[in-house]
Amino acid sequence: MFENRMPRYEILSQESMATLTAGWRRIVSEIGIEFMSPWAIDLLREAGQSVEGENVKFDPDWILKQCALAPREFNLRARNPKNNVHIGGNSMVFGGVYGPPFVREGDIRRDATFNDYENFCKLAQSFDALDSVGGVVCEPNDLSLDSRHLDMAYAAATLTDKFFMGNVVTAQNAKDVIAMAEIIHGGREAIVETPALISLINCNSPLRWDDRMLDSLREYVLAGQPVVVTPFLLMGAMSPVTIPATLAQQIAEALTGIALAQTLNPGCPIVFGSFLSNIDMQSGSPQFGTPESGIGLLCTGQIARSFNLPFRGGGGLNSSQTVDAQSAYQSMMTMMPTFLSGTNWVMHTAGWLEGGLVSCYEKFILDIEILQSLMTEFTPLEFNIESLAFDAHLEVGHGGHFLGAAHTMERFRDCFYRPFLTNSDNFERWTRLGGKDTKARASEIYKKKLEDFVAPDMDPRVRQELDEFVAMRKSQLD
Repeated sequence: MFENRMPRYEILSQESMATLTAGWRRIVSEIGIEFMSPWAIDLLREAGQSVEGENVKFDPDWILKQCALAPREFNLRARNPKNNVHIGGNSMVFGGVYGPPFVREGDIRRDATFNDYENFCKLAQSFDALDSVGGVVCEPNDLSLDSRHLDMAYAAATLTDKFFMGNVVTAQNAKDVIAMAEIIHGGREAIVETPALISLINCNSPLRWDDRMLDSLREYVLAGQPVVVTPFLLMGAMSPVTIPATLAQQIAEALTGIALAQTLNPGCPIVFGSFLSNIDMQSGSPQFGTPESGIGLLCTGQIARSFNLPFRGGGGLNSSQTVDAQSAYQSMMTMMPTFLSGTNWVMHTAGWLEGGLVSCYEKFILDIEILQSLMTEFTPLEFNIESLAFDAHLEVGHGGHFLGAAHTMERFRDCFYRPFLTNSDNFERWTRLGGKDTKARASEIYKKKLEDFVAPDMDPRVRQELDEFVAMRKSQLD
């Protein structure tokens, strides 16, 4: 977990915020939001909202009252207490890529397997900068669709001692992962007191919450586990092409989902989610790492703070097909505003490639380098007598150099960020050592990490109970 103590980069004026407020209030009260689960419709009707079939038109002030019940900040527990995290405030928490059905390894692009999923768990455990493997870091297509959520949760729980994300494919899947979290942490009361799971609930934009997402939301919220209520917005496809219109829609969708969650379980932790980018208006393809997505991040961070809610967004997003300059500069185009906006929960931090279709080993390593570099860049400087180094000037004098100065010798091991992927050898040495580019060096690093991996210790009784639960549920699903 990183504490971002730098000032937030806020770009919306009071007039802009007022315009957005008027916009989202009109959407929820005049157009309405569709909810595709009967229980959600019944709950909102009982709460006094106007229901016409599956469409709900809201009192905006009621929405604000409900959203105000959510905590501004909360903690998430990990199996290893040293890896507990805080969501909200100045805290930034980072997880791996989420959702890709494919994997890229070197020059090979193929269906993801469970072995890949386990490998990404191992890599997530191997880097302190990453707080979680995430959730569906890749989709293990070689496992049964009905039971793979059990295998993924088991791998995340045993190969890492960090928190992980809940499954949202079905409500039953959510119940299974909640039960596994209870086993790991000592019962329902323990995970209600300090949540152990965080789950992604996407809106079916524009203006519709589907039954699968709503039913999973209900399970996690009733168990006191936070959900990330996230509109899925690609401008030009799921929202209008202007950023202000998209922001107003995003607020309307996010706040209605949050209000529903708070009606279910007042005070349950919640995260204002954002997944905002645009399509290519020539091809219709999704685009990532765009200037528009960066602006959207800066705006949404400011918007979420105005509602006193933790914020999710950003990550190493890009549209590149391979680990090249495009994958790096587009990822930086997203990760820089991720830090500038003070994003609290960052999904897709490492491994994202090809518009989110691919989890890539080499890109995972590249993204960790970017993440660690930005953590250093966003650490405030210390100004004191020691950092001014006046004695070093006295020692070196005019026209000398500081390489051998006492001040340098005392600090050379940690005075600068030491990259683990970047190469700055001179050309002759670089050539002599094989002339390896970034992709080749990243390949060597991830393979070495996997070779050296040692699974974190786990209480044998907890592991046995997990084994028995997974076996029992699989037997029921077969």
